[in-house]
Amino acid sequence: MSLSVATHSGPFHADDVLAVALLRVFVDQQATVLRTRDLERIAQADVVVDVGGLYDPAARRFDHHQASYTGSFSSAGMVLAWLAESAQVRPAVADRLRIGVVSYVDDVDNGRRSPDPGVPCFPVIVQALNQPASSLPEFDAAFQGAVVMAEAMVRGIVAAQDAEDHARDIVAAQMDRAGSEGSNLILLDEYVRWKAPYFEMGGAGHCTEFVIHPGPDGSWRAAAIPPVRDSFAQKRSLPEPWAGLTDGELEAVTGVKGARFCHKNRFIAVFETRAGLLEAMAGAGMILGPVPA
Repeated sequence: MSLSVATHSGPFHADDVLAVALLRVFVDQQATVLRTRDLERIAQADVVVDVGGLYDPAARRFDHHQASYTGSFSSAGMVLAWLAESAQVRPAVADRLRIGVVSYVDDVDNGRRSPDPGVPCFPVIVQALNQPASSLPEFDAAFQGAVVMAEAMVRGIVAAQDAEDHARDIVAAQMDRAGSEGSNLILLDEYVRWKAPYFEMGGAGHCTEFVIHPGPDGSWRAAAIPPVRDSFAQKRSLPEPWAGLTDGELEAVTGVKGARFCHKNRFIAVFETRAGLLEAMAGAGMILGPVPA
């Protein structure tokens, strides 16, 4: 049987929309929503958000309007805290959600900050979704659409954290391998967003100088690693004779078929194959340690 969620009827706000989306994503995708102010019907729901006058996570009641509640949460912050404390959301995802959207929604809903009307932030978008409605059924329909939007946003935030965790595992393994082999290459069989985890794990002082990775078009690329995360410099630049060359000119200089491009600032080079890229780099003395097969 699907989870039943009650919230207030009429105009809706970012916090109740987000609270319901969090429940749908992390507890029950099929959760049904009753929008009412009838206390008897509210009492029958499995979870209550933003209505009911009670904050009791054990009873799954998440309202912040009553005078007895003196905390900083809106209903969204209450639901996220409960999900985190009950291990229904892993800590890294909870932190990302809190920093990315939930704390902002809490602040706006509780009057600690006002959104800029010229910036389409989440509360402003939710407010806009109210505007076509003028009757309770119309508000109910608009609310459901807003929740679908919020679910997509939450799932995107979760996916970003999953991708970051995946990247961290891959980059950590490559840093360990390079360190043990005395190699200056990070070798990626798939492209991941490597830069943040690399520098978080001490990349500035690491022996690696280049990241080898596939491109979206099937090509292979060598990216020169900067000395610090946001720098446009490189620990070691690609060969000066390659700078700004493309296709036949780059093939002639490298002696490798399938050479496509090297940026004039020598921070990226593109070749048709991994083997060709590594052959060119080895021939130019760019590889320290064992040359990968």
